[in-house]
Amino acid sequence: MLRSLRFQLPALFLLGVVVAGLVSAAIALRLFRTYAQNRASDQAYREVLREAAGLTKVYSQQAGRRILPAKTAQLATGDRIFYAGLPLFPGQKDDFGKIPRAILPNPQKPPKALLHRFEFRPPGSSQTLLAVARPVKVAGRQIFGTILVAKPRTELNQRWLALIERLLLAFAAGVGVAAGFAGYLSRRITSPVLALSRAADEIAGGNYDVDVPKVPGGGEIGQLAGRFREMAARLAQAEQLERNFLMSVSHELRTPLTAIRGHVEALREGVVTDDEMRTASLTVIAAEAERLERLVGDVLDLAKLGAHRFTVLREEVEMERLVERAYVAFSEEARRREIDYRRVVVAKPVIVSDGDRVLQIISNLLSNAFRWTPDGGRIEVELSATDGTVYVSVDDSGPGIPAVERERIFRPFWSRDGGGTGLGLAIARELAAALGGGIRLETSSESGSRFELVLPTQPK
Repeated sequence: MLRSLRFQLPALFLLGVVVAGLVSAAIALRLFRTYAQNRASDQAYREVLREAAGLTKVYSQQAGRRILPAKTAQLATGDRIFYAGLPLFPGQKDDFGKIPRAILPNPQKPPKALLHRFEFRPPGSSQTLLAVARPVKVAGRQIFGTILVAKPRTELNQRWLALIERLLLAFAAGVGVAAGFAGYLSRRITSPVLALSRAADEIAGGNYDVDVPKVPGGGEIGQLAGRFREMAARLAQAEQLERNFLMSVSHELRTPLTAIRGHVEALREGVVTDDEMRTASLTVIAAEAERLERLVGDVLDLAKLGAHRFTVLREEVEMERLVERAYVAFSEEARRREIDYRRVVVAKPVIVSDGDRVLQIISNLLSNAFRWTPDGGRIEVELSATDGTVYVSVDDSGPGIPAVERERIFRPFWSRDGGGTGLGLAIARELAAALGGGIRLETSSESGSRFELVLPTQPK
């Protein structure tokens, strides 16, 4: 469960939200605490200043009258009152001892700095008070003492704690919303991933016709689903090509083997007694054996090329002689089928490459051209060179290649008409790449196809 992507995604998302929220809350609390304390202090000082002004006025008005003595008291708001100085009322006790002398050394002459705001801690108390001092004047002139109105500072802390409680509630609500959103995202991401996993299991079991889910909105998961869908299609196509290859190879092997077996049986049983017939049978056996050798060689060449275990020789090759050999090999078939077979030599380059493999490429291109060119058609081989590059092109007057098949024809075991092994063009392209070159294709339904072998004159 803990290793599941469905759990890890929302867990990581929530962890990020919590960490970011805690850091943001810590910074916000620190800034707000400073701001709130300053603002609350200003408000508290204004309140005690207003109260001190009112009390000072009352004390001044009542000076000389016979009323109860003023003592250190507490207002209805919770603020504390102190008076220090000469007695204003009969029987008044001096409360000066409750105020540190460091604050009011002379109550009749309080410092100007204390007339606005200050903080102090009464003797024997652990509580800090925010206070304002106001002088008490009689007849508007003589100062008899000083009144202090103080507010406990703990009230500010209580306001700050209340703010923390609200922030915690808001943070918990935010985490809850984030958890729901994370769960939704987790399901949205993991659902197609799980569907792809199930499809992978089906493909592993050999079922390539699977329904790969379409991911709404695209993105990386949608791209993965698309690539997975293409992979399934390619695997199905590869399996079909493999079946076709096995059928084609079995047919290609069976035909010469049947011919060889028939002639061998005839020779062994003495059915063929004439020397001329015996020679003809041996000729057929040799030709069919060569055909089998060529087929097996094609399969081995393709396997070596695919495994990158192919060895390329380096030798000087006269391209004119090489093209002439390939051209002559198909002359008899061209004559028999009345094909307009031509050779054009524009240049006579000498390259450093593997001559046998270059001849194999040109022969495969010619074999493909003769296969698709109808009787009485046209095939032309042209040799040219420019700027250190050699070009050997094979033009035919066949039906052309549709756009959807122009890449498929170079795939192993794929044949347009289901005949043959489908290895000729695949081996030709792989050999050309191994020699440092490539094969270009130009085709149309009106003019046929043009395969062009491009090779460097010097190996890279």
